[in-house]
Amino acid sequence: MGSVEEERSLLEAELDRAENSGLYTGDGSVDFNGNPVLKQNTGNWKACPFILGNECCERLAYYGIATNLVSYLTKKLHEGNASAARNVTTWQGTCYVTPLIGAVLADAYWGRYWTIAAFSTIYFIGMCTLTLSASIPALKPAECVGSICPSATPAQYVVFFFGLYLIALGTGGIKPCKGSFFNWFYFSINIGALISSSLIVWIQDNAGWGLGFGIPALFMGLAIGSFFSGTSLYRFQRPGGSPITRMCQVLVAAFHNRNLKVPEDSSLLYETGDNHSAIEGSRKLEHSEELKCLDKAAIVTDAETKSGDFSNPWRLCTVTQVEELKILIRMFPIWATGIVFSAVYAQMSTMFVEQGMMMDTKIGSFTIPPASLSSFDVISVIFWVPIYDKIIVPIARKFTRKERGFSELQRMGIGLFISVLCMSAAALVEIKRLQLAKELDLVDKQVAVPINILWQIPQYFLLGAAEVCTFIGQLEFFYDQSPDAMRSLCSALSLLTTSLGNYLSSFILTLVIYFTTKGGQIGWIPDNLNEGHLDYFFWLLAGLSFLNMLIYTLCAAKYKQKKAS
Repeated sequence: MGSVEEERSLLEAELDRAENSGLYTGDGSVDFNGNPVLKQNTGNWKACPFILGNECCERLAYYGIATNLVSYLTKKLHEGNASAARNVTTWQGTCYVTPLIGAVLADAYWGRYWTIAAFSTIYFIGMCTLTLSASIPALKPAECVGSICPSATPAQYVVFFFGLYLIALGTGGIKPCKGSFFNWFYFSINIGALISSSLIVWIQDNAGWGLGFGIPALFMGLAIGSFFSGTSLYRFQRPGGSPITRMCQVLVAAFHNRNLKVPEDSSLLYETGDNHSAIEGSRKLEHSEELKCLDKAAIVTDAETKSGDFSNPWRLCTVTQVEELKILIRMFPIWATGIVFSAVYAQMSTMFVEQGMMMDTKIGSFTIPPASLSSFDVISVIFWVPIYDKIIVPIARKFTRKERGFSELQRMGIGLFISVLCMSAAALVEIKRLQLAKELDLVDKQVAVPINILWQIPQYFLLGAAEVCTFIGQLEFFYDQSPDAMRSLCSALSLLTTSLGNYLSSFILTLVIYFTTKGGQIGWIPDNLNEGHLDYFFWLLAGLSFLNMLIYTLCAAKYKQKKAS
């Protein structure tokens, strides 16, 4: 036994030397077989094409459903404008809640690789179910006869929404398990989104929804293939146990030691003695001075000192474990301000599309599907990502002395400001549209107003610029600031802002409908938008965005960065 222990010690010492020399990754990552990985053989741009290819195909599949979903609900399932918008935002919200499930499984039990593999399969089954619901005659809702539009049967609703929410579950295991290359990662996402918002939307509106849903299902199959192809080049983070359990342990231990005084010398707080953290796959975190009440979880009591037993994490936690919770608490205000931005972003696939349906969609002899205007958001992203990366960052770097030009927090703040401009632009277009409807005596007629749909381009283009700043900055912020063993969870929390933003949009819509239709009033968002005031709704979101930006500025100014050993 002595020789085995000696060999193990020598091996660990050799690995430590290799890590210190920079040959190995040094962040706890391993290869597919669980061995430490050399930097030069794995990860970075070697693995990047497979991840980007997977994400491009997966996002093409997702946006192939999401972009034009409101049209399917209104035209095929015969739902009203407000009901369809609520269903879309609720589904999209669920798509960004389920990453919490995937994150916990990835960080605590399965690892990112097997989590992506399992949930991709669920995703693919959901895509196929949705395709069948739009292809098999018995599962398709009946077409309108004149002005009479029969409702879909309960069975048709069940099959359609079953497939839709399988997709929401499937995407939950993929979204939180991706990291790094954030600018180009987002670039690949939007290549997929561009194809969806142009070609796939046109196919859905002109060649049929069965084919329009089937093509995204095919691309989801390609996404799975791309992901598995790069297996030998990936770096795997060992599951570090449930991060939620670790946070609960800190709270319980701190409460148990509530009557003890935190020592002035932080080195007296409990931490493992070797170079490695007690948390699998994580570096140690340096002690911070904030939230000292939580430090009580790391106080070594006299009883533990006498017994020499430091193994009960519900009574004694390491400094790193305490710092994990502190980091999440510090990030919370920044996280919360992303919710309103996501509510603004949700309008692209709901109210922007419904606004476009009431505008002139013809360019010469060609008819533009209203949902296709979202391609200008994608074009904006594709335009701004390389511009930001290759031009803005080098210029900003000269003034800020920061490697990335702007910090993640500064980048997110710029995006929040642009989102105010986006909603203001949408409101101004709607004012002009309603003014023209009044002049042409079209208020009482549910027909498109002869104002060209291309007037929507500025609001989509501004939204794309806001995306590049806010969403990419948010991804970078949560990935960089999260503890090593909680990266999937923190990525899921950043995605949760999108979910809550969609739910917030649904909630605001519900409140607007309730208060503006009191006393028999038409309301701001009736089925005939010519009679309503969608512009008021856009101004409301612009005002909320401005207030949100002010709150964010205060929170960002007070934020303190993570320090890892």
